[in-house]
Amino acid sequence: MRLRRLGFACLVVLSCGALLWLMAKTLFVVGPDPLGLAMLVLFGLTLPWTTIGFWHAVIGFSLMCFARHPEQLVAPHLRSLGGAQPISSDTALLVCIRNEDTHRLRRNLAWMLEGLAAAGELRWFHLYLLSDTSESDIAQHEAQIAAALSAQFGPALRVTYRRREQSTGFKAGNIRDFCERWGDRHPFAIVLDADSVMSPAAMRRLVRIMQACPRIGILQTLVTGLPSASPFARIFQFGMRLGMRSYTLGAASWQGDCGPYWGHNAILRLAPFIAHCDLPLLAGGPPLGGHVLSHDQLEAVLMRRAGYEVRVLPDEEGSWEENPPNLPEFIRRDLRWCQGNMQYFRLLAMPGLLPVSRWQLVLAILMYVGAPAWMGFTVLGLCRQAAFRLDLGLVLFAVTLAMGLAPKLATLADVLLRAPLRRAYGGGLRVMASALLEIVFSMLIAPVSAVAVTIFIIGLFFRRRVGWTSQQRDAQALEPGTAVRALWPQTLVGIGLGIWLWRVAPGAVWYWTPLIAGLAGSIPIALVSAHPRLGRALARAGLCRIPEEARPADGPPVPRALAPVPPYAAQESK
Repeated sequence: MRLRRLGFACLVVLSCGALLWLMAKTLFVVGPDPLGLAMLVLFGLTLPWTTIGFWHAVIGFSLMCFARHPEQLVAPHLRSLGGAQPISSDTALLVCIRNEDTHRLRRNLAWMLEGLAAAGELRWFHLYLLSDTSESDIAQHEAQIAAALSAQFGPALRVTYRRREQSTGFKAGNIRDFCERWGDRHPFAIVLDADSVMSPAAMRRLVRIMQACPRIGILQTLVTGLPSASPFARIFQFGMRLGMRSYTLGAASWQGDCGPYWGHNAILRLAPFIAHCDLPLLAGGPPLGGHVLSHDQLEAVLMRRAGYEVRVLPDEEGSWEENPPNLPEFIRRDLRWCQGNMQYFRLLAMPGLLPVSRWQLVLAILMYVGAPAWMGFTVLGLCRQAAFRLDLGLVLFAVTLAMGLAPKLATLADVLLRAPLRRAYGGGLRVMASALLEIVFSMLIAPVSAVAVTIFIIGLFFRRRVGWTSQQRDAQALEPGTAVRALWPQTLVGIGLGIWLWRVAPGAVWYWTPLIAGLAGSIPIALVSAHPRLGRALARAGLCRIPEEARPADGPPVPRALAPVPPYAAQESK
């Protein structure tokens, strides 16, 4: 593993160095200048995630093509399951909720619990509804759900409902409260969000692996999106699905026992989690002080510091979530993650962290620092009047674009090369058309998100912060006023950049078209991409389809009824 990590680090460093050299050659025709040097620094801040994603894709695609069981190569804990070992450990199901749609909550829980009951293993699970709900009428419905589930499953299922009066520490505080009250009663806990769905087989597999591998402290599943009637969610999660497998296989190849934890659809070993993963209270007030918002990655590095492994299951079986149904909701969630990741600046010097864990915290910060760096690079490029090498600039643009798209292109190639996967995604032509649609869409919304993150990070210095509120999950038309209030800054930035570019470099307008079109058109893009009618049209055409919509007769059951999408009428292509 040390050799793998050293080799991966060398690949990333050499790639970043080569791209920086190419950018320097592009910018400095005569010699360095202050604006050019600033652009070079900002470009460097955008590179780590680009190069890391590229090499994850290369390694993951190589494993998919040349390994018989690529998942087992990077996840040796999978080899511990030789058969259907019996479950003999009591596991808590922790469902963290706050002002959620109780109808959806009941539906999701019933589907999962009925599956466990059908397998005859419901008695090994104890359901905890951990509520931070502030609305009394919603809390009343939550208590009714707990009572109804208890009555439905009888003595086979134990149900505990607890509502906190004060949501101290947000979700992490909610789970810590459970740990202090009931944590010593269970060896394991599966963490679920209100929008989480896991197949009973996936939950049982998590428990079996934890029973067989006592050194694993956290085991994370690969979370995929549920079928959705929202065109935004449908296109977004298709792109995520394309990039996910190659990216995760490549990441797991060097992360190994220092894997990720995303805060839900994962299982915890409670004894070390209780003993070692209590989060620090940061000095000062919000937004960068107080309780840690992005608790999951910090809990992962604390678990690893305690000597326990943090592993990921790099396959797509039986673990889902609902993605934001529109662009403003996506940005709101992203900004909450941004605020939490910026708090990691205060935690980089924590004693005892492994080097890989410390680097993972740095990467979590750079994930969002890259957005203002990219915007700053763009603005300085428009301000700078010095000559540059157009030919090298075009080469650099093509290389960085290809590297950024590499995880999606790698999995796309794997899908096209395998007939069962092609059929599951709707056929080769539909897969290609869907991939093209998703790439164009992601290029349009990327600058919209980048401007939002940039404005938010600047606002952090003025104590701006986001609240911890319930998410909108239903596919429904977006109100024009909501879109305008959320996206007017992006619109003004896009119009301003377009006018500026037309004045200073009209010949380069085509180069900046995705940036300007995405920003200036962010409001209509948000309105159109949120409308369920478009989502239903995409579904009927079989575009941006994910395998769960196929529901193969010989495959595992999937919760299609939880997010119904009308099947398209056209015959599937081979």
